[in-house]
Amino acid sequence: MRVARTKLGGWVNGGSPDVPLAHAQFRWTRAGGRKGSGGCSEEPGRGAAAEMPREIITLQLGQCGNQIGFEFWKQLCAEHGISPEGIVEEFATEGTDRKDVFFYQADDEHYIPRAVLLDLEPRVIHSILNSPYANLYNPENIYLSEHGGGAGNNWASGFSQGEKIHEDIFDIIDREADGSDSLEGFVLCHSIAGGTGSGLGSYLLERLNDRYPKKLVQTYSVFPNQDEMSDVVVQPYNSLLTLKRLTQNADCVVVLDNTALNRIATDRLHIQNPSFSQINQLVSTIMSASTTTLRYPGYMNNDLIGLIASLIPTPRLHFLMTGYTPLTTDQSVASVRKTTVLDVMRRLLQPKNVMVSTGRDRQTNHCYIAILNIIQGEVDPTQVHKSLQRIRERKLANFIPWGPASIQVALSRKSPYLPSAHRVSGLMMANHTNISSLFERTCRQYDKLRKREAFLEQFRKEDIFKDNFDELDNSREIVQQLIDEYHAATRPDYISWGTQEQ
Repeated sequence: MRVARTKLGGWVNGGSPDVPLAHAQFRWTRAGGRKGSGGCSEEPGRGAAAEMPREIITLQLGQCGNQIGFEFWKQLCAEHGISPEGIVEEFATEGTDRKDVFFYQADDEHYIPRAVLLDLEPRVIHSILNSPYANLYNPENIYLSEHGGGAGNNWASGFSQGEKIHEDIFDIIDREADGSDSLEGFVLCHSIAGGTGSGLGSYLLERLNDRYPKKLVQTYSVFPNQDEMSDVVVQPYNSLLTLKRLTQNADCVVVLDNTALNRIATDRLHIQNPSFSQINQLVSTIMSASTTTLRYPGYMNNDLIGLIASLIPTPRLHFLMTGYTPLTTDQSVASVRKTTVLDVMRRLLQPKNVMVSTGRDRQTNHCYIAILNIIQGEVDPTQVHKSLQRIRERKLANFIPWGPASIQVALSRKSPYLPSAHRVSGLMMANHTNISSLFERTCRQYDKLRKREAFLEQFRKEDIFKDNFDELDNSREIVQQLIDEYHAATRPDYISWGTQEQ
């Protein structure tokens, strides 16, 4: 049996994972309660707040990655009281937040995102540089390809351009990493369906692993909308080739599914034909909520590894879905609903609030591997415990048969600078076996094209596909193994599954 150590301390291919599966059966920790303790310590942030902030560098790739990145930084500036120029607003005097995780201070004291903006065509980055936030970014951290022709929605083009320009890109990334005191890892924002986010993104994921083997790599990966006909005919090829790298070279992938995001915008926010920018605001809400425990110290999960380790007990099953509530632009809802912890936690488990549209599979008993609920707002800690008990008693969530039900709650403060219509809001980050239905959908679309050998001439122009299409077939195989492992995780004998395969 091959056993390989991972950055998370888990074991690949069998063996018992030494990231505790259970933590406590149903547990929550508050304010520095140790991660295995399951207890509650009311002392705010002893130890946690005193630690060095672990910095995170954000890499934004392609049209989609730069658009969601732009909304993310707008949201972070608003939450931390930072102006579009990077100056701390006069009213922002709280001083209890950790800006340094995502920003650094220039010599003149203003805050600059630890962000690298990359694209192979100029349109989106130019629009950012013509926005009120133009002076927020470090201009040296913006890379635009010289020929500016983009990747033409072709993974192979994005990947091979990555080979040519990677030295320039890593000059920027290395400089940014050297400027960090205690770099924890990288967050990559991209889409898997086009050319730059998928192809250049895949190339960078491979190289990041080689150059920074001990640093965490988390991605926010946008999956294409399946309800619409795509104008990118090679989308299934692009998606599958990228999925291989997300499986092999990322520690954690937060799946942002455009199908579900459009459905939520239409059904929950009552926006007919939602625009890209409205969808991206939804994404930035998820991204900022998923990083609150890193930015407001004193609670559990105040670094990326803590966040990831609680959700990913076995290394390859690292694709997460998210849910958020209350999602509303409608003030009337605030006047009729009293948002309690139980109300928020119950709603987070409802499929209509989950940002991934999974298929129904009657044959497989899909289940949660782990759940982390990040609850923001005015929360009475005793309510958390009661809510967890209620969820367990009513069997509102179906968990894996091979380990204890791991449902954690992290309490986090809201930004003091943003008005909120709701007392309590919640983000669910969940590891659920049914995410595999998304990959199955991609495989079905890929198989249709591959059988007809459709549109392959666009790929043949690049070196990686000059002689054969082995890379495509290999990617298909790896994604199939991922699907098989998610299915195996629904069965009691999953712990020994890796050994049977060898």
